Amino acid sequence: MHKGRLEAFSDGVLAIIITIMVLELKVPHGGSAFNDLEPLLPVFLSYVLSFVYLGIYWNNHHHMFQVTQRVNGSILWANLHLLFWLSLVPFATGWMGETHFAPAPTALYGAVLLMSAVAYMILQQAILRAPGGSTVLASAIGRDLKGKLSPLIYVAAIGLSFVNPWIACALYVLVALLWLIPDRRIERALASGMNDV
Repeated sequence: MHKGRLEAFSDGVLAIIITIMVLELKVPHGGSAFNDLEPLLPVFLSYVLSFVYLGIYWNNHHHMFQVTQRVNGSILWANLHLLFWLSLVPFATGWMGETHFAPAPTALYGAVLLMSAVAYMILQQAILRAPGGSTVLASAIGRDLKGKLSPLIYVAAIGLSFVNPWIACALYVLVALLWLIPDRRIERALASGMNDV
């Protein structure tokens, strides 16, 4: 099967997820001063963090499918699995922001990030295991230190949410910063002439 429909569907789902998230930003009731915006700051900060995460997933998903020629049923289901967990980001984001980063919502946010990371790794493996799997992707991933480190940080952050939610949030920001610069491994592998697609 050709990958075009999977990419288009994924782009559409991510666009809807971002739209749902932005609709959670409520307009303040007052209009006399910027102080009216202060109660919305936690909601806005959680929105910004989640927007960055969704952007990271969209960017890396795009790069991964640049070196994937065809898809099969396993890849389609693995992609839906990823989209399922990403679709929970608006709920976790809204709850965390509305409760001003209370422990349970902050832990749930980390759990959604953890499961999204696991789902992304499953998708990568489905692509690599598919007949004619991408050697460019395999070469680019290499030992995948960032990919292995991120879930460990999420697990630590989930536990620390019940000790100090701000430490957990700092760890979520740390992982986002690790991935903020687009994953150039695939671009480097393509540039080195290993393109197999």
